[in-house]
Parts: sequence; C-alpha cells; structure tokens
Amino acid sequence: MNALFLRFGKMGQALGCIQVPQSTVAMKEQFGKFDEVLEPGCHCLPWCIGYQVAGFLSLRVQQIDVLCETKTKDNVFVTVVASIQYRPLSEKASDAFYKLTNTKEQIQAYVFDVIRASVPRMELDAAFEQKNEIARAVEDELEKAMSAYGYEIVQTLIVDIEPDAQVKRAMNEINAAARLRVAANEKAEAEKILQIKKAEGEAESKYLSGLGIARQRQAIVDGLRDSVIAFSENVPGTTAKDVMDMVLVTQYFDTMKEIGATSKSSAVFIPHGPGAVKDIAAQIREGLLQAESVTR
Repeated sequence: MNALFLRFGKMGQALGCIQVPQSTVAMKEQFGKFDEVLEPGCHCLPWCIGYQVAGFLSLRVQQIDVLCETKTKDNVFVTVVASIQYRPLSEKASDAFYKLTNTKEQIQAYVFDVIRASVPRMELDAAFEQKNEIARAVEDELEKAMSAYGYEIVQTLIVDIEPDAQVKRAMNEINAAARLRVAANEKAEAEKILQIKKAEGEAESKYLSGLGIARQRQAIVDGLRDSVIAFSENVPGTTAKDVMDMVLVTQYFDTMKEIGATSKSSAVFIPHGPGAVKDIAAQIREGLLQAESVTR
C-alpha cells in the first residue's frame, strides 16, 4: 500500500500537487531533506524547486503475531503466541518513518527478549495462570522501547501457550486419573451412604416390628384378662386356672381346625391330643412360678 501511495504521489508531483488519504500522512522532502509531515488532503508540491514525497505512513492500528519458543522452570518447552497491536503517533510521524527500517522485526525482537526472560522463571501451570502478567511485562518493555521511534503500543495479548504434544497428552492423562480418583471416592461414599441408610432402615423396621409384636401381645394379655374377669363374674365358683384351661383348649381346637382346613400346611404339633393342653398349661404355670421365685 505504501508503494501504491508513492506511485500516485509521483503522478501528482508531475502535476504539482499530491493527495494524502485519510488516516495517512506523507513525508515531504526538499532536495532529499525532510521538510514537513503532510496531513490528509490535497497539497501543492512545486517539483521545480525540489519538493517531493518520500513516502506515506499509515496511522491505523496494526497487528503482529509473534511465536516465541521457550521453556518453563520445570523444563517444559512451550510456544508462546503474542499479539501486538501498535500504531505510529501522528506527532512523531517523522521518527516512525525515518528511524526504523523494519518495525515488525524490531517489535518481534523485544517480544522474544521479554518472554524468554519471564517464562523460564515460572512453572507450566503458573505460566497459564499468569498470562496477563506476561502480557503486561511485554507491553511495558515495548512501550519504553518503541516510544522513542514514534510508535504507540495499543494492546499486548498472550493469545496462547502451547506445550509439546507429548506434554499435553501427559497433562490430560494426569487430569483424567485425578478425575477418576475423585469419581471412585464419590462412588464409594455413595455406596457407604446407601449401606448406612439400608442398615438404619432395617433397624427402624425391626424396631417397629418389635413394637407391633409387643402391642399384639399386650392386646392378647388384656383380652385374656378381661375374659377371665368376665367369666369369673358370670360363672360363680370358677377360678382363673379353670378359665385359662378352657381358653387354651379353645385355642387348641381353633388351631387344629385351621390346620385341617389347609391342604398345604406344614405345621406339626407334638403331642396333639386334647389332653396335652393340660400339660402345656401346667408347663406355662410352672414357668411363671419359677420366674416369680427367681425375681424374689
């Protein structure tokens, strides 16, 4: 683009005038010596007295991407990609035009110097975490160096830090192993919670079952007591022993009736004669009397 502007400038000089585009300045010389900076617009250049345009300088923001290979403190080689946005200062346009032959190579050299001085002091993880600090160090160094040549550093970005492919693969495997370990711990904790909840549920179930059995037996005892009292009041001369014998006989026959009505029953009572009820009752009474004597 600079060559194109110079071509049109020379055509304009043949007519004694020159046009400078927007966001661009031109370097005016007289007999090869710098005279002034031409702002955008139309300017008269009487070539007959030695005036000419040496070249054009764009004032727009430009960008250069720099790839710098270096190593970290833990000896991992990485490629750091830095994007530098810069532009010439209009008030120092002559310095920007005359003092530097190749602006991009100059910027690239400073970027290499700062990155290769900063990154080797960091480990790989810290380099990823401190990208902004690296970019700030590069920008500060470029700002001090390039301002003397009439350039302003608009923005400095560390776009990427790319380690070697084998290092990336190893890092991914380490992260995968760590996540698998966390997943295994979480799974074990979940199974532990399930076992605990299951045990708590079984304990609660057995507790409630025991309460149900206790209430059932209490109800049976209350019913038997009420039956004994009612029978003793309605039938004079009977004792509690007589009533219990009769209740046991009644329960015995009810049980035998249920067993006989079920063809698939596997319950067996030994002995099963009616006279055995008396023996069972005697055994129950004897057990109660022994328990009472032990308590005393």
